[in-house]
Amino acid sequence: MSNPQVVVHRDGDLLAAAAAARLVTRMVDAQAARGYASVVLTGGRTGTAVLEHLNRNGARDAVDWSRVDLYWGDERFLPSGHPERNETQARAALLDHVPVDPSRVHVMEPSDGKFGDDPEAAAAAYADVLASLARPEDHGDVPTFDVCMLGVGEEGHVASVFPSSPAVYEKERTVVAVRNCPKPPPTRVSLTLSSVRRAQEVWLMTTGQAKAAAVAMALSGAGEVQLPAAGATGRRRTLWLLDTAAASAVPALFKPPLA
Repeated sequence: MSNPQVVVHRDGDLLAAAAAARLVTRMVDAQAARGYASVVLTGGRTGTAVLEHLNRNGARDAVDWSRVDLYWGDERFLPSGHPERNETQARAALLDHVPVDPSRVHVMEPSDGKFGDDPEAAAAAYADVLASLARPEDHGDVPTFDVCMLGVGEEGHVASVFPSSPAVYEKERTVVAVRNCPKPPPTRVSLTLSSVRRAQEVWLMTTGQAKAAAVAMALSGAGEVQLPAAGATGRRRTLWLLDTAAASAVPALFKPPLA
């Protein structure tokens, strides 16, 4: 696991623009190295803003979008096309505007999909998708993602893995159904922390004073059961992308100059 790095931007819009530029570079480098790139997308305000900036970025077309595998860290278990689904927001922000290969856009099933209102079946199906795409060199049932982008909640949740929830204790399954979430909607499908940790790089992106305590605790050695963000680490790099408010309590050891 990598030691965390922290980059602080003046505000959330600059953070999103910089993350979009980073993502283009990472995808192009991955494609140059082995022919394709793989990215785990995240929802929420910051995750969607990154995709919007990427769509407007002139370097967007340097990526061969037909050779990008796209996944989601979690999904709200809602009907297809629902405006609160992460997939719906990602399509509007970016995916409807670039020539992605539909077979390489790996969505989590909606609540009106082939499994109906059964999030456990949807989670198991997504685990099967991950396992089918893992290569021998991945040494497991999850592909080695190039980048896994995550938001961070005020209480320190990432994807839909909340503090002290069954999902944070999960060691065997790669994808789980999450019920009774403390924030709506209550039912979701999520990668587990062990799946997140299959990424070469994990980017934790968050803004606002309300996130400052969780960020500081994660960087100060908190346990993942109490603070799941602390357990979201990349194999090669763990990158915290923050605005000045979210970084206001970051320990001096990690606090860099303003980017």
